[in-house]
Formats: sequence, structure tokens, C-alpha cells
Amino acid sequence: MVTPSLAAIALKAVLAHKLRSGLTLLGIVIGVTSVMTIISALEGMTQSIERDLSRLGPSTFIVQRIAIITSDEMFYEKIKRKPVTLSAVEAITERADLVEKVSPRAMNRASVKYKDQSLRRVFVAGTTANYIDIIDFDVAQGRFHSPEDDKYRRPVCFVGDAIREEFFAGVDPLGKTLKVGSAKYTVIGVANKMGSSFGQNRDAFVIIPLSIYSQQFGAPRRGLTLMIKAYSIDVLDDAMDQTRMILRAHRQVPFNKGDDFDMVTADSILEMLNTFTRILRFGLVGISSISVVVGGIVVMNIMMVSVTERTREIGIRRSIGARKQHLLLQFLFESLILTLSGGIIGIVAGFLIAQALVGMMEMEMEPSMLAIVAGLGISTGIGLIFGIYPAMRAAKLDPIKALSYE
Repeated sequence: MVTPSLAAIALKAVLAHKLRSGLTLLGIVIGVTSVMTIISALEGMTQSIERDLSRLGPSTFIVQRIAIITSDEMFYEKIKRKPVTLSAVEAITERADLVEKVSPRAMNRASVKYKDQSLRRVFVAGTTANYIDIIDFDVAQGRFHSPEDDKYRRPVCFVGDAIREEFFAGVDPLGKTLKVGSAKYTVIGVANKMGSSFGQNRDAFVIIPLSIYSQQFGAPRRGLTLMIKAYSIDVLDDAMDQTRMILRAHRQVPFNKGDDFDMVTADSILEMLNTFTRILRFGLVGISSISVVVGGIVVMNIMMVSVTERTREIGIRRSIGARKQHLLLQFLFESLILTLSGGIIGIVAGFLIAQALVGMMEMEMEPSMLAIVAGLGISTGIGLIFGIYPAMRAAKLDPIKALSYE
């Protein structure tokens, strides 16, 4: 067969000039690595955020005073809004027949102590008992607090795995007493380990009943966050519209004014994130592609030098029956061998660098098929685009002039 023999000739020619081939390979590796690193890192961060948001569930949405800010003007406008209060929860619960559950949540930071050990600025959340039915918390030990705990203001807490590791390594945490701020709480449950995201330990939290939270920390200055679950995905949009109308009436928003609260779903957050990362990805990939173009120019120059050096060889091959397409394929194979080899190395190096960068933010990532396909596509494209002119030049050489070339 013609193709395997041409590929063997091309490989032999590449290996015959190791230094030249190595320098050409280096240019491709740098270009593909830079593109691969950017795509893989952005994809890895997006995957990690998607895993976090998946805990909300497909039929859950969030209502809060301020959820999304995209400009200074928007911030100064939204900061004037009234906080969301428990009366809004009552209004939704009573009037929204498409809503299955509503759980208000208040957040604060406080020091957490156990005997002579302490952690500073731990997230402390106050919620109702149905919070765990809306947010996908996996319970590793014990239980979440009950409606009775909330009703009777029992000083109990549900903690993250980081709290367990810090204070109760090797011992059963259930029944132990933690000091959260200035108050004491009994540990009744521990969540499964969730890991970190953007350098934030997601396991360093304490959840207490909302009633006792309000007693200790007072009404949240920025208002409550409402976690709301519709009866099904099919009625999610209608449940959101129903909730919006109830809240507008409850908060006395004029008909000609916009909502004075934000309402988001996991999908809307992801959509905004993807829009932002898409712009960022195009910008960064565009900048890094300059190194790819430079690598391609290096490939073309090296192949032009190779054609010039091997002019007599080309003339001899033509004189013994080699056709133009054979020479064209041979030099294209040489270009593709260099660029694909550099592309594969660049893909591996880019993924490792991206993994290190994402790891610095304490996030996890998996190999991105988009990045792998992009890396292979770029390296193949470089080989074809920048290798075609030298290959065509070799194929068009006049055999007689080539044989007489010195």
C-alpha cells in the first residue's frame, strides 16, 4: 500500500533531523499547552460549580433580596431593597399552591469552640427543619434538626465534616457540646464530606434551628434567603410566577416597577456563569492562539527548508515514478507527525497544569473532552494548514531541475 510506505518515509525524515524536529515540536507543544490549560481550567471550574449547584435539585429555586449583580449601577439600585422576612414565608406557604416546601435561611459567621480547640469565622446557618428536604445534604451520622427542635428552640446543631475532623477525630461527635459564638449547642448530626471550592471549605459549617438562631443573632440585617421547592419540574416556571406575584403583592411593589427581590434557579446561575466563561474563554484562547500561529509558522519554515535541502531527493523520486500526490502526502505526513506529536504532549501538559491551577483553588476536575478535541484539532489543523504550501511546492518541482540542483 502507498500510504504506510509514505508514512514510514516521512517518519524517517523527521527522525533524521532530531534537533530541528525537536525545536519545531517545542513550538507546537507551547501553543497547544497554553490553549489546553485555559480550556481545561475553565471547564474544570465549571464542572465543580455544576456539582455544587446540583444539590439544589431541578425543581428548586431561590428568592433573596440580592442574588445577582452585574454592574455598579445594579448594586446601588438593589442595595435600597427591603430585606426578605418571615412574613414573606407565611404568605408563600398560605397562597402558593404549586409550592411544596419553603425553607428560610439566615447566615452569619462565628467562632466555634470545643474544650480548648476553636475555629474562627465558621459559617453558621439558621434554617427550618424542611431545609434538608430541599437541599441535597447527605447525612453521615445522626440526624438533621426536627420541627420540634425549631418550635421549642432547642440548642442543637448539625455540623459539616470539617467540624467533626477538627474537634472529634476518632470519637463519636453525637451528643457533644459545641460553643457557637456565646451559646452552647449539642451536636445531633454530621454531614457527609463535600470538599472545597474556590478555596472555601464547604464542610466548615454549623446549622441550627432558625428560631434559636434569631434568638442568638437577631433578625438578619440583609434579610432571609428563601429556598423554595416546587411540586415538580413541570410546574417550576408556574410556581416561580405564582411566588413572584405573591411577593410583589406582599411587598407592595407598584405594577409599573420591577421586582424588589431576585429569583434564581440552578439553571439560571449556570447560564450566567457559562455566558461569563464563554467570553473569558474566547478572549484567553484568542490570546494564547498567537503562540499556536507562531508554532505553525515555525512548522512551515522548517518544512520549506526541508524541501529545499531535499530537492535532489525529490528529483530522484520523481524520476523513478513517484507521482505529485505521493510527494504531497509525504511532506504532509511529516508536518502532521510533528504537529500531532506536539499536540499530544501539549494536551497532557496542559491538563496537568490546569489540574494544578484548579487544585490551588481546592477544586476537582476531570479530563475535558472539549479540551482534548480542541488540542487534537488545533495540532491537526496546524499540520495541514502550515504544511500544505511546502508540500505543494515539493510536489510541483520539475524533476529535471530538481536533479540538477546543487
